[in-house]
Order: sequence, then C-alpha cells, then structure tokens
Amino acid sequence: MLSRDGRLLFGARAVRAFAFGWLSVVLALVLARLGLSAARIGGIFTATMIEDAVLTIFLSTIAMRIGPARIMAWTAPLITLGGVLLALADDPWLLMAGAVLGTLSPNGLEAGPFAPMEQAMLPDMVPASARTRAFGWYNVFGFLPAALGSLAAAGWLRVAGLLGLGDLAAYRWMLWAYAAAGVVLTLFYARLARNRQGIPLQTSAASAVGRHGLHRSRRIVLELSALQGLDALAGGFIMQGLLAYWFHVRFGVGAEVLGALFFGTNLLSAVSFLAASRVAQRFGLLNTMVFTHLPSNVLLLLVPLMPSFPLAAALLLARHLLSQMDVPTRQAYTMALVAPEERPAAAGFTTSVRAIAQSCAPALSGLALKTAGSGLPFAIAGGLKILYDLSLYARFRNVPLGEP
Repeated sequence: MLSRDGRLLFGARAVRAFAFGWLSVVLALVLARLGLSAARIGGIFTATMIEDAVLTIFLSTIAMRIGPARIMAWTAPLITLGGVLLALADDPWLLMAGAVLGTLSPNGLEAGPFAPMEQAMLPDMVPASARTRAFGWYNVFGFLPAALGSLAAAGWLRVAGLLGLGDLAAYRWMLWAYAAAGVVLTLFYARLARNRQGIPLQTSAASAVGRHGLHRSRRIVLELSALQGLDALAGGFIMQGLLAYWFHVRFGVGAEVLGALFFGTNLLSAVSFLAASRVAQRFGLLNTMVFTHLPSNVLLLLVPLMPSFPLAAALLLARHLLSQMDVPTRQAYTMALVAPEERPAAAGFTTSVRAIAQSCAPALSGLALKTAGSGLPFAIAGGLKILYDLSLYARFRNVPLGEP
C-alpha cells in the first residue's frame, strides 16, 4: 500500500517523534540547570512555539514552488543546530538562540514545518481509498515513538546515575543525541528529495497559487484554521500536566497511579487513530470528525462530577477512545478539501494556527491551576470544544470535497 517514499516519510516521522519525546523530558531541566529562571524558560517555550508557527506558515506558502521534501531537507539541520548550541553554550543568549532556532518541542509533540510538509505529500504516496488509514498510521508513527523517546530518556537518566554522571553531564549527552537525530533526519529527507526530483512540481498549477500558497480554497482554509485554533486553545486547559495535578488535588492519587492512568489514555488514543479510518469509510470524514469528538467532550464535562477516582478515570479513558479519531480524519479532510497544489499551504496554515493557539496554553494553564480543584478547566475546555464541533459541522457540512 505504501510507496518507497512513503516508507521513508514514515521512518523520518518516527525518528523525529522519538527525538522530540526524548528531549521534552529534560528540556526545562536543562535550561534551569544552565541558569535560566522559570519565567525565562516559560518565555523561551512560548517563543519557540511561535517561531515554529511563523516559520511553518512561511515555508508552507513557498513549498509548492520548491518542493516539500527539499523544504524538510533544508530545515532538518536546525534540529542539529539546536542540540549543539544547547550542549556547548553557557551564555544565556546562546542558550535562548539554540532553544528558539533549534526546532525544539516543549511538549514532546510536533514542532517545525515537518508535519505539514509530510501531510501534503502523503496523499500522493497511497491509493485514494487508503488515505485516511494512512493518516491513522502516520499519527501512530508519531505518537508511539514520542512515548518511547520519553521512556528511553527516563531510562538513560537512571543509567547515567548508576555511572556516576552528574545531572548536567547526563543532559549534555542527551543533547548530543538529539543533535545526531537531526543528522539522521537530514539524510532521510535528502534521500526523499532526490527520489522526487523526477516528479514534476506541477509548475502550471503552482504558478496559479497566490502569495499565500492558496487560490480557490483560501477562504475555506482560513476559516478551517480559525476553528482548529479554537479547538487547540481549548486543549490548553486540559494538558496532561494539568490533569495530573487535578486528579492529585481532587482524589489524592499519587504519581504511580497517574502514570498507569495516562499510559492507558495514550494507548487508547493510539487505538483510536487506527479505528478512525474504518469509521470514516462508513460515515464520512466530516461526520467522523464531529460525531466522535462531540461525545468525547460530553464525557470530558462529566469527569469533574464523578465522586470517586475510579469513575473519573473510567470517563477519561472512555473519552480518549473517541477524542483522537478526529486527528487523522481532520488531516485527510483538509487534504481532500483543497487542490493538490494547495496542500502544503493548507496543512501549514491549519497546523500553525493550532500551534499559535497552543502557545497560549502555559499562561492559560497557570490560570486554570488556581482552580484545579474545581471543574472549571474541564468546563471551559469541554464547552469550547463543543462550540468548535458544532461550528465546524454547520460551516462545512455542505462544502464539497475536491477529492474523495
């Protein structure tokens, strides 16, 4: 089903996700250990998320003229640059430069222009009938390696302790490994770019797009991006760290119990990625996006109303079985909604708006933490997400797809 280039793309996705998960465990600790204050670390995280979003928007608008694979091959060395600067620098300004320019991921998830470029290329690497399933596996190849990267980071820190390495030395070795991942990624994407040199970039179609990389779909993409920004903003209230704190305050459960709970939510999320394609084949992409997301958000609203930890945990687990089905369907829907030459820009705009909205999450989470013992974060997140679902369906239910 998947072409040779598709296997390269999936391999690069897995390497990148592992590296992001690997470094996310200690990124804040590295910066703190090197002398940056908590306020400055928070500012760096916000700055790097905004910089990634702005860079992604810019590169997405020119990707059709240059080629998405080339864009990724030229951008991947930034990961190496960030790792090297953080590993070597002691000056605060160099540290900040490495963190902001180095395509780092504060939350262990996607960063930089890679995912939009890959999402734009993936539809051409599989049969049309298998696109949603391919996007499901694409998300699994990002989700599970990131989790394994975090697990490997924790294991390395334990080994480093047994070897007598200090914290800073152990962190520096992790940064060098992160820089090496950038080299591997560069090789993957350079090979992908070489393989696709013989594939025309649809020059006539590319010349039809405007300066934003869009033409007939500009309004639709901007509206879709705004709605997805609302969804991402809502997610800032229920980040995993906030949920862990809330369960601890509300029910007094410890880290060992919460670790098992969040392993379960992550596992069910991965299952939902794969189930989404089968549901979408029967009910359609938009219906799957909306009508799996809506009940998951109702479950989210009910979590703080539960009188015991087992009941609250059961509702959260049930929510995660549904809440991630919209991810591969959303990606496949966006690619089907626009013309092929608009795919890089469409993926770039939707991804970047989500990232910018998520960059507000640290401040919003800090505000929500003050009332974490109540159900306010759940009410805000669930309410905004339901508003997103209803607005999405109302706006796009009669919009024809460019491709099935």
